[in-house]
Amino acid sequence: MQPKLTLVGAGPGDGELITLKGIRALKQADVVLYDDLANASLLDFAPAHALKTYVGKRAGKLSFSQEAINTLIVRLAQEHGHVVRLKGGDPYVFGRGFEEADYARQYGIDCQVVPGVSSCIAVPASQGIPVTSRGVSESFWVITGTTRDGELSDDLRLAVQSKATVVVLMGLNKVGEICAMFCQAGRGHLPMAVIQNGTRADEQSVVGQVWSIPQLVEEHGVGAPAVLVIGDVVSLHPSYLAECLHNVSLVS
Repeated sequence: MQPKLTLVGAGPGDGELITLKGIRALKQADVVLYDDLANASLLDFAPAHALKTYVGKRAGKLSFSQEAINTLIVRLAQEHGHVVRLKGGDPYVFGRGFEEADYARQYGIDCQVVPGVSSCIAVPASQGIPVTSRGVSESFWVITGTTRDGELSDDLRLAVQSKATVVVLMGLNKVGEICAMFCQAGRGHLPMAVIQNGTRADEQSVVGQVWSIPQLVEEHGVGAPAVLVIGDVVSLHPSYLAECLHNVSLVS
């Protein structure tokens, strides 16, 4: 029995958005450690004998620490063989996948990474919003809404000044602060979307301008996990214009 770790990106939520290589890894797993954002239907690809263990982390809920997950990966690989770490989106986009692989390698465990479809691109696309579009946006930022110390990223302050599309992951709890930052910079008119459970059957979203988004999020009960998209590309959303006219009429 050779200990092995495979980090598999499960994609943004729709179970069909995992790669063929990811499915092949699951079929060869002795252990599957999965998180909140990985579609539970993907566990069906693992062999019946495989140990399937939830190790999710979600703000405000009882969850596993990263240190506990690292230790569990090593122990189960040594005891059972092939551990597949099934992570939502892509393992290396705010997924702490590198930390897990680096820790496992310190114990002589062979590691492989299977990239996944990242929510930073797929979730906006699921709502008809491209992160780049000729003549509208030529680049995009992907920023975490929650840093290790719980503060907003300094990169977000730089992104406010940019013409690029800004995509914020894990930022719903900071949406008021983020919108205030844009408004203070004179950019409260920018189009913005907040998309919950992107690519899943229960996906919902609100679209408007930055100044209106905190109220819309509250009124529509949009919750985590959610992706925030800020920039002119959001104006390409099919209902953007109608939503803006509606929001303006409510405050006039």
